[in-house]
Amino acid sequence: MAEVRRRLTQAGYRDELVEGAVSRLVDLGMLDDEAFARHWVESRDRAHPRGAIALRRELRQKGVPDDIVRVVLDAREADALGSGGAERAEDDVSSSADERAAAQLLARKAGLLARVADPRRRRQRAYTLLARSGFDPEVCARLANSVAAAAGPTADE
Repeated sequence: MAEVRRRLTQAGYRDELVEGAVSRLVDLGMLDDEAFARHWVESRDRAHPRGAIALRRELRQKGVPDDIVRVVLDAREADALGSGGAERAEDDVSSSADERAAAQLLARKAGLLARVADPRRRRQRAYTLLARSGFDPEVCARLANSVAAAAGPTADE
């Protein structure tokens, strides 16, 4: 809703018209922050995987309230765990969702990472790729180590 308000205000509409339009769109069910946030997270997970840190930042920049961001990210993490999500600790939950997204990102970049012959440099590149994409440092370290160990010889050999 905040983004719609901001855009209408920037377009030069008076505040009372902006509020009237926003309330009408909410009444019609055409403006829903939670649905927007869910769609945003699903889209990011599919097309450009990001960690919970980056997703939280992006949704806040879009004007989604913190309580809705928390609900949507919790649902993402519960989906990653399946039915046993409520029984796990919060750190385990975030790691599971982030690990899945991080693994997807690393799979997309596997060709570029495989070109790096030195395992330490490969691990470092994988780590920085994941860190820039908003993943937790523990997830970055764990998956970067697995990339360095699993890559073996380069594609040129």
